[in-house]
Amino acid sequence: MPTTGLGSVWQRHRDTDRHPSLWLSRASLLVLAVTFGLLGTVGVRVPLRAQMVVYLVGMVALNLPHGGYEHFENLRRRRPAFRWRYVVVYLAAIGGFVGLFLVAPVAGLALALTVAMAKGGLGGLQVLEATSGTEHLRTRFQRGLAAAVRGGAVMLVPIVFWPQTFHAFSALMVGLVEPGALSSYAGSFDTTRLVIGSSYGLALTTHILLGYVRGGGRSWLVDAGESLLLAAYFTFVPVLVAVGLYFPFWYSARQVARTASVETEPVGDERWDLLGGADPSTVALRAWVVLVVGALATFGVLVAVYWAFPNPLGTSDLLPGAVAFWSVFISIVALPHIVVGSVLDRDRGIWYVP
Repeated sequence: MPTTGLGSVWQRHRDTDRHPSLWLSRASLLVLAVTFGLLGTVGVRVPLRAQMVVYLVGMVALNLPHGGYEHFENLRRRRPAFRWRYVVVYLAAIGGFVGLFLVAPVAGLALALTVAMAKGGLGGLQVLEATSGTEHLRTRFQRGLAAAVRGGAVMLVPIVFWPQTFHAFSALMVGLVEPGALSSYAGSFDTTRLVIGSSYGLALTTHILLGYVRGGGRSWLVDAGESLLLAAYFTFVPVLVAVGLYFPFWYSARQVARTASVETEPVGDERWDLLGGADPSTVALRAWVVLVVGALATFGVLVAVYWAFPNPLGTSDLLPGAVAFWSVFISIVALPHIVVGSVLDRDRGIWYVP
């Protein structure tokens, strides 16, 4: 007899908790953390130029296609009217973010950092729920704390352990609009680091202990281990390398495991499937057209953002300018990715789980 209800959920967790993408993500971050930790103890430092190249390769070549894939999966079986509303709200959110950055670049920077943390935290929580389960997260507060700890590792931990690089590139990001705008905040940066480090450490400890008290078990063990791994990874790996490889090796890889756990479930009306059709050649052609249209749309947004900024590559060399611009651009397109595809669409958003 087939299982139903909680039994089927547990079966899915048990089947997908050992998905190769999960182990690949954990192994990747562990190897990188240990390697850079050992290099740091013997005084070996990776040149900054090499770090910037790694960041751009990881964020552009490896991770960008996955962002488009998540949107496609979300819209694939939707009604046309929904798709058009989705696109309109998406473009409006991008326009609002660009406007904020042009008017108040420091506030725009703060929003960009928040978006990166929200993407990592909310996405990480959804992967945990679809694979290992979240039986130890009994309240909304616990779930919010879990997302904050996982997402906070992406930006808050590097502020504490890689302050010079983090501040330098934050200044470059603000400088795309108003060079020097971040200088007035430099005097309080050490105090900010202390507050952020203490707050994150408290949040991490509370999250782990509360999860153990409220349930423990395998789901808690997986969550605690991954949370500690993320904190260690962003502690020992230089921030540009850490962020550049985090999204393809952790976020995207783990979303593959989440998708595998739900792809056999009913996810929408097949009549509206963008890849519908019995003829394999038709499906392949439609997939190619969707890929091309998506790539052109992303490129169009990129050009528009580049044109809107007064100093799109900053006032420094090409490579650091490209890192700064891409960091801002990817945050701009990720904001509606989170808000439109998740917060405003909780039932069937980008992280939909039946």
